[in-house]
Amino acid sequence: MTQQARARLVLGNWKMHGSLAENGLLLAALRAADASSSSHVGVCVPFPYLAQAAQALQGSAISWGAQDVSVHEKGAYTGEVSAAMIKDFACRWVLAGHSERRAYHGETDQIVADKACAALQAGLTPVVCVGETLNEREAGQMLAVIRRQLSPVLALGADAVARMVLAYEPVWAIGTGRSATPEQAQEVHAAIRAELTALGVPQVQVLYGGSVKAANAASLFAMADIDGALVGGAALVAEEFLRIAAA
Repeated sequence: MTQQARARLVLGNWKMHGSLAENGLLLAALRAADASSSSHVGVCVPFPYLAQAAQALQGSAISWGAQDVSVHEKGAYTGEVSAAMIKDFACRWVLAGHSERRAYHGETDQIVADKACAALQAGLTPVVCVGETLNEREAGQMLAVIRRQLSPVLALGADAVARMVLAYEPVWAIGTGRSATPEQAQEVHAAIRAELTALGVPQVQVLYGGSVKAANAASLFAMADIDGALVGGAALVAEEFLRIAAA
């Protein structure tokens, strides 16, 4: 399947940023922009602001989602947020396995797969993140790490994976201002695409994340297996985010 047959997707990950006032301005600017770009656009906002995002973006071409999800449906899990709760706010997306969750909260590859499964069961689209550290890349373990991270996700089967989005985010490029070159990113995306093809789901979108900016978006999107971007800091600036989506 060609890149042209896979729609481009640009998602913003606000991380732990925002306030009602700041978000109101950002969401209004996104909604006011011409949404007929070459990309589908969405934002993943902190849990407290899901209602605000839903209200601000309802009826627009921009979708919204959350940044994490519990593996549990309900119960005595203080501080956890279930997929059904997220779905209550008409969310489309939920991130699973972002490197910051893996590093700071000890999320294992299996937990990430379990979260993706929980999201699917609630009718959400999980955006499953994978990526290597600088040490792993320099040790030549890059592709082995990606395959290890993907293994329990792919084990869910073709029907499940077909309803996901994957995102390659090299840990050394997140928040550092240092992005993988288009060629470096494409090498990993091609390996991920090969895994998807072997499973029978080559059409699954694979996004790139890690210091994506308007200045480098077009060169990344020109690569055969890069289907869009998961954008961090630049997603907090409406003009920059929209320029990425239009690249």
